[in-house]
Amino acid sequence: MQSLENAISASQQYLLSLQKPEGYWWAELESNVTITAETILLHKIWGTDQERPLHKAENYLRSQQRIHGGWELYYNDGGDLSTTVEAYMALRLLGVSSADPALVRAKEFILARGGITKTRIFTKFHLALLGCFDWRGIPSLPPGIMFLPSIKVEIPNPFGDPLFSGHTFSIYEMSSWARGSTVPLLVAFDRKPVFITDPAVTLDELYVEGVHNAVYELPRKSDWTDLFLDLDRAFKFAEDWNLMPFREEGIKAAEKWILERQEATGDWGGIIPAMINSLIALRCLGYDANDPFVARGLRAIDHFAIEEDNSYRIQPCVSPVWDTGLVIRSLIESGVSPSHPELVKAGEWLLEKQILSYGDWAVKNTEGKPGAWAFEFENRFYPDVDDSAVVVMALDLLEMPNEAEKQQAIVRCVNWISTMQCKPGGWAAFDLDNDQDWLNAMPYGDLKAMIDPNTADVTARVLEMLGQLQNGDPKRTAALTPEKLDRALSYLVREQEADGSWFGRWGVNYIYGTSGVLAALSKVAPNTHRRSIERGANWLTQVQNPDGGWGETCESYKDLTLKGKGDSTASQTAWAIIGLLAAGDGIGQYEWEAIDKGIAYLIQTQKDGAWDEDLFTGTGFPGHFYLKYHLYQQHFSLTALGRYQTSLKQRSTLKVPLNLKIKEPVLELGE
Repeated sequence: MQSLENAISASQQYLLSLQKPEGYWWAELESNVTITAETILLHKIWGTDQERPLHKAENYLRSQQRIHGGWELYYNDGGDLSTTVEAYMALRLLGVSSADPALVRAKEFILARGGITKTRIFTKFHLALLGCFDWRGIPSLPPGIMFLPSIKVEIPNPFGDPLFSGHTFSIYEMSSWARGSTVPLLVAFDRKPVFITDPAVTLDELYVEGVHNAVYELPRKSDWTDLFLDLDRAFKFAEDWNLMPFREEGIKAAEKWILERQEATGDWGGIIPAMINSLIALRCLGYDANDPFVARGLRAIDHFAIEEDNSYRIQPCVSPVWDTGLVIRSLIESGVSPSHPELVKAGEWLLEKQILSYGDWAVKNTEGKPGAWAFEFENRFYPDVDDSAVVVMALDLLEMPNEAEKQQAIVRCVNWISTMQCKPGGWAAFDLDNDQDWLNAMPYGDLKAMIDPNTADVTARVLEMLGQLQNGDPKRTAALTPEKLDRALSYLVREQEADGSWFGRWGVNYIYGTSGVLAALSKVAPNTHRRSIERGANWLTQVQNPDGGWGETCESYKDLTLKGKGDSTASQTAWAIIGLLAAGDGIGQYEWEAIDKGIAYLIQTQKDGAWDEDLFTGTGFPGHFYLKYHLYQQHFSLTALGRYQTSLKQRSTLKVPLNLKIKEPVLELGE
């Protein structure tokens, strides 16, 4: 078995070999096939399909079909109905016959699960664009909501906290991703277009009850949410009789909003759903395919494509800022010099990406000044807290020739983050107090992702950043006052589960959340919150797999009995090790043995400096949309190995054994 030092060196060399000439790191962000299927639909609608290698997309779609006939939300999930219907739709649009063996198997899968009428709203919307589903079964979205203001309302309570404190509903009460996708849908849902494509397709064969017997009504639940169905019926009546208030004015306002938010690169919100929906809206409004807004938008989607010899697929988003910040941290924490020329180059690239203009966050955050980072190459309207905190920590580790500029960039970002703290005490990803949960009960919101409330994992990242920066100039963290820290700590304590774990909103799942919070608490409250740290570490040790690794299935978002359970992966093993190492003095021999076994797992599974990982460990929308970051298993594993190496000196002082044996010596440490 190779040594710890060799494993670290091999990983460092592998990651350095992946750096782009401009200085950043960027790897594939994989999701399910619906992103590619919807892009095929878009090009068919615009008539731009012949300008793209969509014949390769057919190969990609075929390669992703599983033996049961369906397509998956995430690797090895058994197949998903809506995903399968969209893949079937895309193949038909590409000219594949319904008699093709692949589609025959897909049809059997679809019909066995209820057919088209049981799919999600967005799948039905895409089918309605082709005339394959009746618009009557799509919820109405009144264009007039564009004029609803976001006004802070507070009802005082003479005996304590206000009876109510929040904002009136407006489009800014939706999460940034929901907002960027919904505003263009105000146009599409109002116009209700049916586009004729080449080839024209029907999907009548996918209705279990027969297309003529289908009931195009939103299902009732016999609870308060049925109010939305009554409203929807009223909206449809108003549409039919042209009684909808502010209808055309709302459409014009939505069009203006869409055009204003297109980046110079053509992107909208940095995510494919917002980009596709915006282009569909412009098609509904009569724009030409050669119009600059449209042409730039279509080219932007091309930039999300991955074309290989026999494959063409679309990523839901791109993650260069996120990837670069995390890789820098892993390299430096594993021993690469902070002044290494390639890392300095990466730091300079990050500095250039700092966003110094106002975005949608400023609608509710009237105090903050720009200075954050986004996830993507360009996304000036939607920087986020998580990326910003990671970039700050990466820059802080670097030794750069433009040190004064770097420090000013850090301070500006920390100040912005400080103004994004939500009422409960935590931080959300993109917005301030974006927490009106009733929006998830709307029929349109069946992905349950209409809001962006504060979460434990993002809050933990902010506190980890705070703890790291406190070792330097205290002026850098002055905006994150002790009062803000106390509120955040109280929030994390409330969020801790009875078993000691924390929920992971942006990574799968409790392993991710628990690791992040332990990393944070160990830096900012190692003594006052020792009990919380110990409970979290204990939970991590309890869910370790027999092979020494850790794993957790995406199904844990739906089934709590699966918390911390799943096949071992490098990324989730690394998270667990990072969390346990952070627990520090609060852990004993049992936890150290778990760490040793986890390190052994990483070393044993490393191949040529890299780790392979099929399973999805990133989260888009819990329960509905998952991601595989192709660099997660690389840089998080290196971070774990690097921090473990740093811990060895302390462990020898504590008289902790350094060569726990599992079948053979785990490590060759030269002890």
